[in-house]
Amino acid sequence: MQSRFQDSDILSYLVLPQDYDPLPSADPIEFLKRHLHELPPNIIQRFSLVTTPKQRTAITEIRNRRLKFTESRPRSLSFAVARNTWPTLWQGRERRGQEEGKEEQEWAKMNFLGGAEQQVGKLAKLLGDMEEEREAERVRLIRRTQANDDFVPEEESDSEEDEEEVPESESPEEAQALFERRIRERFIYGLLEGADYDSVDWDEWLDVEDADSEERWFDED
Repeated sequence: MQSRFQDSDILSYLVLPQDYDPLPSADPIEFLKRHLHELPPNIIQRFSLVTTPKQRTAITEIRNRRLKFTESRPRSLSFAVARNTWPTLWQGRERRGQEEGKEEQEWAKMNFLGGAEQQVGKLAKLLGDMEEEREAERVRLIRRTQANDDFVPEEESDSEEDEEEVPESESPEEAQALFERRIRERFIYGLLEGADYDSVDWDEWLDVEDADSEERWFDED
């Protein structure tokens, strides 16, 4: 993707006058609503320079692409990955880093073939404990940073940012289902910080055939 966003390049490709209204740089969302399907990948991707994922939510086709992407159950939005990537959205109370620690132990057992089994086992446990502590500390740091960032003027907060609290009586399965739904919804509405929106928003292969059925999903939600 080029590092420059120039109206002239885009308008020339579409054979539009240079004084076309709206200009891509002046009102990129309205321009995309009109010409999204007419631009090739090397040009359409430049709009990431002048729009945010949240702003692009106003475009029906892009919302539908995100919805279809989440319905494919991508690993990047799976419970295990999302819980570690966006720990402040997960309300669970289990010890953090256990999964990472287990993976580190398995890696040590598979790769240190030169040592005796007992020695390898001790090393694997040590590495696993260290990795578990590193992951737990990472999550604590993220949550402390998030807590500091929460002190913002009331008028600057978005209604979409309000998080649902997980009742203490909910089962782990119910808490996980709520978290997974929250991740999917935040992704669709452009609120999932750090998510790879570009690979989804500009992917015409994710266009749905029955757009009306997709719009009904948003209306019902």
